[in-house]
Amino acid sequence: MKINKYIDHTILKATATEEDIIDLCKEAKEYDFFSVCVNSGYVSFAAKQLQGSNVKVCSVIGFPLGAMSTEAKVFETQQAIKDGAEEIDMVINIGELKSRNFKKVEEEITAIKKVAGEKVLKVIIETCYLTPQEIVLASEIAVKAKADFVKTSTGFGNDGAKMEDVELMKKAIDGKAKIKASGGIKNLDTALSYIEAGVERIGTSSGVSIVKELKQ
Repeated sequence: MKINKYIDHTILKATATEEDIIDLCKEAKEYDFFSVCVNSGYVSFAAKQLQGSNVKVCSVIGFPLGAMSTEAKVFETQQAIKDGAEEIDMVINIGELKSRNFKKVEEEITAIKKVAGEKVLKVIIETCYLTPQEIVLASEIAVKAKADFVKTSTGFGNDGAKMEDVELMKKAIDGKAKIKASGGIKNLDTALSYIEAGVERIGTSSGVSIVKELKQ
């Protein structure tokens, strides 16, 4: 199995330097990961590092809280694509979901998908803050708004991916989207268990050690 092709090789911490981004991109090329996932301010820099390789650039949007205005998220998406992002991982407005403003949540995802066009849109629902019912609702809304993936976590909440949450998401999307698991996936066993559960992408900063573990 080519586990490397499931991995979005990720660095999103506030302290990430250009040097860190260069290292991330070098590793992504060396291990042939699916993409690198970076904050939007680093998209053009990462795209330059990856020129001539198969590795895509994925940008997070409205990260990590999701509480920005829709207009700000839409602009950030447009700019990221202009800068070379081929995939977009947006954070939903969690507070709006919890306020039961489902139409607003859906309209925001729709607006971002509209500017993303053919680019892959992954919707981060931040499962650690949601009830099981809200996880189902958020996943259904993402599918209605034509998202390509639903994603568990930012990795900046109070918890990351959980198998029971992935199962809820899987039921809710009913094959109409894919699932990305992220947050706390640090070893081969964990990554494989998610892939076996039907997850089609893994967000992790431990991609190198996961691939090395597989080779051993």
